[in-house]
Amino acid sequence: MNITLKQLHVFITITQEKTLTTAADKLFLSKPAVSMALAELEKQLGHKLFERKNNRLLINEMGKALLPLADEQLERSKAIITLFDSHNFQGKLRIGSSNTVGNHLLPILLSQFRQVSAHQDQFMCIDNSTSIGNQLIDYELDIALVEGLLIDKQLHVEKWLKDEMVIVAHPEHPLINHKLVTINDLHDQHWVLREKGSGSRHFFIDHIGQHLTNLDIAFELSSTEAIINCCASGLGVACMSKTAARHALNDRRVAILPINIDMSRDLYLVWHKEKYQSPILKEFIVYCQDWSLPE
Repeated sequence: MNITLKQLHVFITITQEKTLTTAADKLFLSKPAVSMALAELEKQLGHKLFERKNNRLLINEMGKALLPLADEQLERSKAIITLFDSHNFQGKLRIGSSNTVGNHLLPILLSQFRQVSAHQDQFMCIDNSTSIGNQLIDYELDIALVEGLLIDKQLHVEKWLKDEMVIVAHPEHPLINHKLVTINDLHDQHWVLREKGSGSRHFFIDHIGQHLTNLDIAFELSSTEAIINCCASGLGVACMSKTAARHALNDRRVAILPINIDMSRDLYLVWHKEKYQSPILKEFIVYCQDWSLPE
């Protein structure tokens, strides 16, 4: 048996892209070359690795068993190459992050990590928590820092930092004058929310939205700044991280509605349980576990 790194690379790319055409585009190979590499790998193993459904290739149980081993082999081959590269001794870190963490915490963390580790080669992907989780499962990312609880048996999830959520509105919103806002006060409000799949959206639905009899979602937006601008313009109220809203609060563009429920939530560190952990990935995990946001 003579399994090549090229075959393993093709296999992993197909698991991520789901079709031969898109995998070929990503690999800068022809579609027949990709198909042949997969066929040779399956012939050597004596097992099919994908179920064919229309034009899509869906990884089967044998493929899932191979995936972490293939990923480890490719990562180790990269480590050999980078060992002799004077510009990069430690390899690339592929870090995923949900929007709130990625826009407001991860840049600070990465800057400090670079100073203490001298590691400069990182890839950052910022998306909603659900999308980041899917990329971890497909081995597209090494680690993620997210605000949404990802539930999947393939993922290791651990609590990381505490975050405070707030309800924000225009500084002259009628509820600003209330000493304490209740759920009942929020029944007929126009809400400006993050898109489905985001951690902030999940928090709102679990803690507030499910208790509202007339949930009016005026806008669904993927940008925190756009949500703040809508609230500052009087288009509605929003539920978001206090960290994400801190500049707008300091500038008095929006104000917090004091509410009588616990608005704290956990942020999470997540990685694939079977993911090969290079020395730099292990170092980054420990650094994140020990890190706290500067006052």
